[in-house]
Amino acid sequence: MPNPAINRRTFHALAAGAIGAGLWSAGHADGTKKFQLNYMLPSCMYGYLPLAEILPEAKKIGAKTIDVWPKVHGDQREQIDELGADQFAAMLKENDVTLGCITQYKLGPFGLQDEMRFAQRFGCQLMVTGGSGPKDLQGSDLKKAVADFLEKMKPHLEVAEETGVTIAIENHANNLIFEPDSLKWLLELRPSKNLAIALAPYHLPQDPQQLAQLIRDLQEGLIMFYAWEHGNGCHKPMPTEQQLLQMPGRGSLDFQPMIEALAEINYQGWTEVFMHPVPRGIPILPTAKETTDEINRGRSYLDQCVAKVNQI
Repeated sequence: MPNPAINRRTFHALAAGAIGAGLWSAGHADGTKKFQLNYMLPSCMYGYLPLAEILPEAKKIGAKTIDVWPKVHGDQREQIDELGADQFAAMLKENDVTLGCITQYKLGPFGLQDEMRFAQRFGCQLMVTGGSGPKDLQGSDLKKAVADFLEKMKPHLEVAEETGVTIAIENHANNLIFEPDSLKWLLELRPSKNLAIALAPYHLPQDPQQLAQLIRDLQEGLIMFYAWEHGNGCHKPMPTEQQLLQMPGRGSLDFQPMIEALAEINYQGWTEVFMHPVPRGIPILPTAKETTDEINRGRSYLDQCVAKVNQI
């Protein structure tokens, strides 16, 4: 395996690029106050396709950043280890893309310290994972379990602060951090703002108004929004057309109330047009071009929702 070390010049170039991307995501410098979504490209949408094929697709969906996934959903994180850090850095530069996020469910919230130091080399400031703890709790039991989880997170959040990384917990099914109350407790009790939330509507009741209210409740604690609805689910084999019902604008979920809520809180985090294919590890459609076209179809739907907000 190539040496993952990265030279100082490369690090400073990447860090500057990440800062520039952050400024870009916060809005253009022309003084306009119109709301916009800041798109990030999740590598897992392309299955196990090579990074060399995926990176050029980012700008085609209006993104300057990529979210790299490991197996089983994608294998791009493993590809970075095979390529070596310097070669990957060169590929990012060639495609005018920054590493915006590493998604690491398999490492879990207590296994991210080395990965955060790896992310720091690329100026990557976000990592998404799941929570850890008992499931199906309510009331005071749920609050205590969330508090216990956060106590265990303290040494890991110290590394997050040291490396400039925010750990975002997704509300994943069959998890301590799953339903709205657990998300609210997570924010109320968090010991550091380097802990935030990645919100996946897929895992919650498909009620547009309830989802919109949850976005308002989360406010500044929200850093990643998956434009992802439940549709027909993502676990049983089914025709591609039915799998695609997870994509925004294809299924029955109305995203307009959620986009309005994001605008109300002046959401400056990231948005990913998202779904999971069956089986995992394949592109959502057979080719990179078809996958990108489908992401852009979902993005067009979201941008129509944004346009309605900006007309108000």
